[in-house]
Amino acid sequence: MPYLARRTVVFGFAVAAVGVAVRGAAAAPLIVVNKDPSCGCCSIWVEHLRGAGFGTQIHESSDLEPLKRRLGIPAILESCHTAEIDGFVIEGHVPASAIRRLLTERPAAIGLAVPGMPIGSPGMEVPGTPNEIYEVVLFGPTGQRVFARYRGAWEIKS
Repeated sequence: MPYLARRTVVFGFAVAAVGVAVRGAAAAPLIVVNKDPSCGCCSIWVEHLRGAGFGTQIHESSDLEPLKRRLGIPAILESCHTAEIDGFVIEGHVPASAIRRLLTERPAAIGLAVPGMPIGSPGMEVPGTPNEIYEVVLFGPTGQRVFARYRGAWEIKS
């Protein structure tokens, strides 16, 4: 194959690969985040999502309890903000990578939760303080189970 033809073919494959990557990134559904207007850690979590390529829409309310009840979030799993994405509920400081896995695997569940506010989870980083190990919990009508374990924004593989 002549050099020019080979270069054209390689360039064509590169353009196609970029097109696939861009379409995949654009296909990420919008995440709607419900948060208290004065919550700083919630805003930092939203920036974590945006940095991971998620589009976000913010709804602010100082009373999220009615929403949490309507969405079926068990009180033991509650945190400071509640989000919805593509039919799933996301409660608390759930890492973007866990949300992507949820959207890929699509288990029969209501959603994911990171109960409380673990140090080092996205939005809860504290300079000079070690990140805690925490669990991302999958919850739904059949109960709750550990979906993944993290230290900071990094999944701990078993």
